[in-house]
Amino acid sequence: MNQKPKITLLSLQWRQWIQDNLARGCTVDSMIDAMAQQNFDRAAAAGFIRQVATASLVPADSTNSAPDVAQASVATVVRDSTYVYESPRLAQSGSLIKTPDRDVRVSLRMTKPVVAVFDNILSSEECDELIRLSRIKLKRSTIVDPKTGKEEVIEERSSYGTFFTLNENDFIINLERRIGAVMNWPVENGEGLQILNYKVGGEYKPHFDYFPPGDPGSAVHLAKGGQRVSTMVIYLNDVEEAGETTFPDVGLSVTPKKGAAVYFEYCNSQNQVDPLTLHAGAPVAAGEKWIATKWMRQRRYG
Repeated sequence: MNQKPKITLLSLQWRQWIQDNLARGCTVDSMIDAMAQQNFDRAAAAGFIRQVATASLVPADSTNSAPDVAQASVATVVRDSTYVYESPRLAQSGSLIKTPDRDVRVSLRMTKPVVAVFDNILSSEECDELIRLSRIKLKRSTIVDPKTGKEEVIEERSSYGTFFTLNENDFIINLERRIGAVMNWPVENGEGLQILNYKVGGEYKPHFDYFPPGDPGSAVHLAKGGQRVSTMVIYLNDVEEAGETTFPDVGLSVTPKKGAAVYFEYCNSQNQVDPLTLHAGAPVAAGEKWIATKWMRQRRYG
C-alpha cells in the first residue's frame, strides 16, 4: 500500500495556524503531534514551529542563538499559563443529567480541561430529522478571520453547514431546551444550532472555539453576547470510519456515535480562556459525518 509523501513545505495557512497556537499557549509537542496527524514530517514540523516562533519573538538581526531563545519563550508561555479552573457549569456528580423531557447519561468526565461525553442527548429519530431539515440548506463552512472578524472559507475546514435560529420551530425549541439544561446555561445565551456535514476526507484541523482575546476581529463577535464559554458537539450519525473529535493536548479522542455528544468549557468568570481545549475533527475515512454544534455565550446572544 502506497503511503502519501510527508509534508515538508509550510503553507501560509499553516504558518498562520502556528502563529495563532503559539500565541494561545499551546505546547510545542502538541502542535507537532497535530501537524504529524496531518502528514507533516515530525522533524520538519518542529523546525517550522521554531522558525515561526523566531520570526515572532526575535529581531531579524539576532545571532544564531535565536531558535533556542524562541523555543524557551514558547515553553515559558506554556508553563506560565494562568487559566484558573473553577467549578464546572456541568453537574459534577452522578451518571444521569435530568432534563425536561429525558434523562441524559454521562459516560465520561474530565476536569482539566472540563470535558464530558453523553450517550443519548438526542434520539435516533431526532438525529434523522435534523439531517433531513438541514440537507437542502447546506453551504460551505466558514471560520472567523482573526484580523477582520469576517466569515471566511479556508482549506483547513472542509465541511458544509447551516444554522437554525433559536425559536425556528417547535422541534428546534424542544431540542434547545434540552441542550440548555444539560449545558446548565440559559438557552437565550446560545448561538443558533449549527449543522455540519463532512464527506470522505472532510476535516477541521486543530482550533479553538473561543474568540482569541486581542485579535482585532474578535471584537465584532464579542459584541454579540460576550465570549463563548462552552461547546456541545452532537453526533447525528454513526461514521463508517474515523471522523473522531480529538483533543491533542490531553490525548483524548471521542468516536462519533449517533445521538451521543461531547461537551467542553473554556472560559471562566475572570474572562480567561483554556488553551487545553484545542480540538479537531479528524478526517472522515469512509462514509460521512453529520454533527450539530451548540456554542454558549457569556450573555444573551444577538
